[in-house]
Amino acid sequence: MSELYPLRFETVLKEKVWGGNALVSRFNKKNSTGPLHIGESWELSAVADNQSVISNGFLAGNNIEELIEVYMGDITGDSIYEKFGNEFPLLIKFIEAQEDLSIQVHPNDTLAKKRHNAYGKTEMWYILESKKGSKIYTGFKDGVTKEMYEEALGRGRIEDLMNVETVDAGDTFFTPAGRVHAIGAGIVLVEIQQTSDITYRIFDWNRKNSGKEKRELHIDLALDAIDFNLTGKNKIRLVPELNKTKNLVSCEFFTANILILDKPINKEYYFNDSFVVYICIDGEFLICWDDNSEKIAKGETVLLPAMIKEVILKPLNEAKFLEIYINSEYSL
Repeated sequence: MSELYPLRFETVLKEKVWGGNALVSRFNKKNSTGPLHIGESWELSAVADNQSVISNGFLAGNNIEELIEVYMGDITGDSIYEKFGNEFPLLIKFIEAQEDLSIQVHPNDTLAKKRHNAYGKTEMWYILESKKGSKIYTGFKDGVTKEMYEEALGRGRIEDLMNVETVDAGDTFFTPAGRVHAIGAGIVLVEIQQTSDITYRIFDWNRKNSGKEKRELHIDLALDAIDFNLTGKNKIRLVPELNKTKNLVSCEFFTANILILDKPINKEYYFNDSFVVYICIDGEFLICWDDNSEKIAKGETVLLPAMIKEVILKPLNEAKFLEIYINSEYSL
């Protein structure tokens, strides 16, 4: 019998000038403070001043850093703990964009360490909803050079150089550090990323914040962070298979799979020295372990500690969810 159990966390809602109300109205986020434009719901975070707090079981009230400090590798996996210590290595969010987000780029680990003593930011998006014609800006068009970029930036026409892809629910986009990108209007998505809150804004559509001032840009910082080789089409369109685990993204920072279940399946994680995160995107299901169970419904995120190696996942009718972990086959 394991002392630990699947962990829920209090979500933190972030008001953004480009946000909306879909996360509250359709993804079960509780909005007690009343802001009108919810752009992000932070589901699981170790970012300073935004530490996720456990909301269920006897550990409720402790934050993620306090939890790892006590349980160490039993939470994250021994090899992950050796590298990251008490810092949980992933940041997971729901995002709604009622307007286009800024065109931006994130530094890699080397640059982020040098400038900010922090990790870089490689991320992925799984599209939950999109209005007809919604777009993702992802990388430059093939052949764009640094000189072309600087010239377009001077004219305020950076979007002319962007690779633009229309999106549908179920699409996935993988954005390594250095790839210029922006989420377009009319999209709700799940974002999985390294634990980092470093963003260099390049262009913000001349938008003004609530104080009627343009938001800060980071043109000089962004220039050294951009990888001009990260260009061209980027959409991953994978059709899930019922009751099977299908891989969406696998990289050194995280592995993301998708599952649609209409019957129980057994899951064993002996092959991997890592925590697992489940993000329910439709329906609901039970996580069963050691004669216990925890229900996870649409819009909810649960962390399975690394020490729990066997679970049964039981859908209630049908459930669709993401399964996230760090693959120990990659060198940590």
